Amino acid sequence: MLVMTPSDENELRKMLSTGYLYKGPAAVRYPRGNGPNALIEKDLEPIEIGKGVVRRQGSKVALLVFGVQLAEALKVAEKIDATVVDMRFVKPMDEALVREIAGGHALLVTVEENAIMGGAGAAVSEFLARENILKSVLHLGLPDVYVEHAKPAQMLAECGLDEAGIEAAVRERMALLNL
Repeated sequence: MLVMTPSDENELRKMLSTGYLYKGPAAVRYPRGNGPNALIEKDLEPIEIGKGVVRRQGSKVALLVFGVQLAEALKVAEKIDATVVDMRFVKPMDEALVREIAGGHALLVTVEENAIMGGAGAAVSEFLARENILKSVLHLGLPDVYVEHAKPAQMLAECGLDEAGIEAAVRERMALLNL
């Protein structure tokens, strides 16, 4: 099963092509609402399956983003000098990239607009445990409770998945780790 998490509407288009050409079941996880108004490229070339992309290089903290919180994560990363990785795929996850990023950072933060329990962040932790990579990990995502219906921005803010919420959670963990 191929599970993709595009960070914007341009990547969504390319992932739809990727899924269409994939020989097996494929899913694209994309939330309701508007995209961040990305530049739309004309081509619909499929993307390399299972490969994430480092969007910003920083130190000590790495934000592994699965989906549309990439724009918010990049803003937070500028304030705290963090690395930002657009993971793009939940399945197959880019394990080589996760291993590389874990080796150079004290804290890994997974960010997704999906349930924390059983989500992409949990898959990162399962991989780290399987590989015996001991690393501090913070998972940011949807809590395992009913979230009242509202405008997407309001719901994200209530769940701590807006820029302010992501920054506060990361800074709190950084303080605990003396980073």
